[in-house]
Amino acid sequence: MRESSLLVAQITDIHLFAESDKCLLGLKTLESFQAVLYQVKDLERQPDLLLLTGDLSQDGSAESYEMLHAMLEPLGIPAYWVPGNHDKPAVMAEVLTRSPISHQKSFRAGGWRFLLLDSCVPGCVHGVLSPESLSWLDTELSQQPDEPTLIAFHHPPFLVGSDWMNDIGLLNADELFAVCDRHPQIKVVLFGHIHQEFHQNRNGVDYLGTPSTCIQFKPNSPQFSLDEEQPGLRLTTLFPDGTWQSSVRRTIYACEPDLAAVGY
Repeated sequence: MRESSLLVAQITDIHLFAESDKCLLGLKTLESFQAVLYQVKDLERQPDLLLLTGDLSQDGSAESYEMLHAMLEPLGIPAYWVPGNHDKPAVMAEVLTRSPISHQKSFRAGGWRFLLLDSCVPGCVHGVLSPESLSWLDTELSQQPDEPTLIAFHHPPFLVGSDWMNDIGLLNADELFAVCDRHPQIKVVLFGHIHQEFHQNRNGVDYLGTPSTCIQFKPNSPQFSLDEEQPGLRLTTLFPDGTWQSSVRRTIYACEPDLAAVGY
């Protein structure tokens, strides 16, 4: 299986703090992330690479990113990242560059192409892909038209059924779709931000949202509301012929988030 496929673990919305014991809405994000990493270690097959799709830190501190590196280093699995709206990209670029973490945004593995985009707008919760990012994406895709491709960024390009999130997703999704429609080699798009599982197909491309490693947002809720679902991650198996399989795995973590919270 390992010779004929690539196993990708998507880990997202970790929300680490500089202080290791700090909570986000009643949940210790370091502990819940550690529970997810234990789950990764217990997998029958170890992932070939990790995709970290934003909000890796809650406070954007160098200490939080150093903590992330220290926790991932023992796994020895190559890891690639994009920023989320809570992150500080400049700090990430300084800290998250040492093995096994890479700052590369275009790479190949297992017969697939991976293209990672920054969808963040400084000081804003919503996301936008800049003209420069979209042009770069178009150029990269044009160079390898026959190679199955996975794209990853932080913000959802669709409404996800929760009214309170309608204005904090990817605001220029139509511009992304215009690029994607020109390049049929795109198979999968991964994103975070929504702290829940999501799947939508558009023109043959599957767009997958993934649970956070900490608090979970209640699906289809008109206002901000936390869910009682467990933290999780997504495992995606990519085959050289461009086919793939994906599933969400939840961890077992004794957590009691503040279900009465109305925001964070």
